[in-house]
Amino acid sequence: MRPSAVRLLNILVPVKRAVDFAVKIRVNPEQTGIDLNVKHSMNPFDEIAVEEAVRLRERLKDAVKSIKVVTIGPPKAVETLRTALAMGADSAIHVEIPEGAPSPEPLAVAKTLREVVARQKEGVDLVIMGKQAIDDDAGQTGQMLAGLMDWAQATFASKVDVDASAKVANVTREIDGGLEQLRCQLPVVITTDLRLNEPRYASLPNIMKAKKKPVEKFTSTDLGVDLAPRLQTLKITEPPKRIGGGKVANVDELLAKLKEAGITSKRA
Repeated sequence: MRPSAVRLLNILVPVKRAVDFAVKIRVNPEQTGIDLNVKHSMNPFDEIAVEEAVRLRERLKDAVKSIKVVTIGPPKAVETLRTALAMGADSAIHVEIPEGAPSPEPLAVAKTLREVVARQKEGVDLVIMGKQAIDDDAGQTGQMLAGLMDWAQATFASKVDVDASAKVANVTREIDGGLEQLRCQLPVVITTDLRLNEPRYASLPNIMKAKKKPVEKFTSTDLGVDLAPRLQTLKITEPPKRIGGGKVANVDELLAKLKEAGITSKRA
């Protein structure tokens, strides 16, 4: 009896368009959020996820059949998908929301990703995503997706090894006490930490090729998901500006300044 052929791996990488990490964040005049009329780029943790997916293909060769990236965002978010395609992804999915619509919350994102996974005819074996987005720092979507899908999960990964034949992922993750090693049966959700890798720069030829790679579009209605926020932001303000300190000539002057400020020592 001939052994059945091993099914090749399909990898899904969610990415997010966020305000560029080098931009100084400012609150908008209405104090309803931050000023979004600034440079945007791919969330840095998601860049690491795309890079790791491409490196897995380079290590596993033909065992990886496809790398697909997905984003939820306004029309301009397609630029983020093109960046991921230029890095080495094969195709993309854009769940489009109106320009100016509030950013979906982690649970809504996880439910959307669940629907995207369910619509992949060839299945998904591995979801690799950033551990958090630098705009909200929630760090919840990966765990929620794994819970909704009833999949294994490995968060804050600093090393990922996949045995395609055994359908197993060996993940080293960072914890407060050091490192923890997990052995997960596929399918699995992995979230990436900063020390996992250093993302590559897309070459000009790959940037040109990315323009021809397929991008499939959906709306939340197509997927049957409600992206309306459950939380209401009442007001956002910038922290008070720091007041410059002063220098004192000696200890006596320091003690006098502390006394003026109402700071006095107490005997034990």
